[in-house]
This record gives sequence, structure tokens and C-alpha cells, in this order.
Amino acid sequence: MELKEKIQNELLENPVILYMKGTRDMPMCGFSFAVVEALNQYEVEYKTVNVLEDPEIRVSLSEISNWPTIPQLFVNSQLVGGCDITLELHQNGELEKVLSNAKSSTE
Repeated sequence: MELKEKIQNELLENPVILYMKGTRDMPMCGFSFAVVEALNQYEVEYKTVNVLEDPEIRVSLSEISNWPTIPQLFVNSQLVGGCDITLELHQNGELEKVLSNAKSSTE
């Protein structure tokens, strides 16, 4: 399976997915840490993918999303944004609405 295809499958299979540097338990940059902290404020399941495990993930992901930076948050296969956008949505109350629209993995 090609890496782009693998990423597209992950996006389809996971209603909320965060591509980040590091892991949920050990973010490897401040931006990834900030998004994890914001997401943890909500009762939502989300998958994380550590882009540091394979440098090609970043390249393929950016080709799919047309977004150059990490982290990248996706809800229902759609890019929500990176750290700045996610934190802005969190601060103005919109992130809760975005996350509430996430399909449950049982649907």
C-alpha cells in the first residue's frame, strides 16, 4: 500500500485524527503539545500519528492536505487546521461544535 493511500485510509477510518510530532503522551514540540491539551478538554476519542517515525509521512500528508506545517487536525477526513487555527477554535468555543460533528467509529 502506498503511503498516500495509507494516510487517506486513516483519515476515513478515524473520525478525529491528529498528525503530530511525538505521541499524545509525549509530544515532541510545543505546537503538538498545545493541540493535544486542547483536544483533551473534550470527551472525544482521537487517533494520533507521530510524523517523526517516518519523514515521508509529512511529505505525503502535506500533498493531501495542502497544509505545510505539523500538527494537522482532521475531523471527518477534513482538515481543521494546525495549531493556531485549532487553538483559536478552542478559545472561541467552535472546536466543541466541530468535534461534536465527528462520526462515531461505530457508525
